[in-house]
Amino acid sequence: MVLNERDFSEEAVRISAYLMAESARTAPKSKGIDDLEILYIGREEIEKIARKMEEFADEDPNFLRDADSVRKAKGIVFIGVKGGKSLGINCGACGFKSCAEFEKAERKEVKFKGPNCAFKLVDLGIALGSAVKLSAILGVDTRIMYRIALAVKKLGLAESDVAFAIPIAVEGKNPFFDRKH
Repeated sequence: MVLNERDFSEEAVRISAYLMAESARTAPKSKGIDDLEILYIGREEIEKIARKMEEFADEDPNFLRDADSVRKAKGIVFIGVKGGKSLGINCGACGFKSCAEFEKAERKEVKFKGPNCAFKLVDLGIALGSAVKLSAILGVDTRIMYRIALAVKKLGLAESDVAFAIPIAVEGKNPFFDRKH
């Protein structure tokens, strides 16, 4: 059997995404508490996400640029966190004097929902780093993008308070960089 790489590139993206998701899941978490939400979004949902992103262009024209970028993806890894629970260590990094005060605070959604426990946000960052580190090892094209995650949330596909998305492609040059500004 002889296959052209283009014949299995979508399967390679899916396998890479699955491995990236597991790398994010097994990344270290504060006090070992896992509040991550990790999704794989296949190509069939990408146009819907791009159209939702375009709806936000009046507020931020970079949504148009990023919608064009996401259309070049063959899959997306979505990683978010529910950050409304504290770890009970009263560190103050969330802006409150105690975890009890933090947990009583009214949570509001602007683009993301907050306030959030700073340690949960650090956990999200470590998970994202673990996923894209593996993507570099696997040799797939990626970029961490928050605008895609906002569209995913607004479409009701995810429940995270704070999230980012990692579009994945396999091209001769990473299509998520050197974009028009």
